[in-house]
Amino acid sequence: MPTHAEKRRLPYSCEQIFDLVASVDRYPEFLPWCVASRIRRREGPNAFVADLVIGFKMVRERFTSRVGLTRPHRIDVTYHEGPFRYLTNHWMFAPDGEGGCIIDFYIDFEFRSRTLQTLMGPLFNEAVQRMVNAFEKRARSLYSIEAPQPRPITPLATPAGD
Repeated sequence: MPTHAEKRRLPYSCEQIFDLVASVDRYPEFLPWCVASRIRRREGPNAFVADLVIGFKMVRERFTSRVGLTRPHRIDVTYHEGPFRYLTNHWMFAPDGEGGCIIDFYIDFEFRSRTLQTLMGPLFNEAVQRMVNAFEKRARSLYSIEAPQPRPITPLATPAGD
């Protein structure tokens, strides 16, 4: 049903953006509608199973996914259980040649419940845009380096007798 794909260029390294997206346990700190998250179990260094609780108005749903990590270029999310009939999601990260990263984001899902699908369907594109924007804003807050404050210029001492 709803599908969203987009590419964005960010001035951060692929490793930084990869780490940000892979930190599922931190999502409630910045991701709209994510009210809770936990890593249920680790499956070695390149995968884990996570639970997310999403809340919107009077709707609150938990779902479980397996997250596969191919550092630093790809994160694949495979749906396991919850309110969806299916959910497919991936993030791909490619260097832009200028020290930044091109993000390729894709999500496709369908709710099991017709009621949820009817309620959430019209809001889908706006919701995904807000979530992607939240990742970008989080990257700025974590990785942006403020320009150094100018220091006063101190004149060089001149030799005595000049």
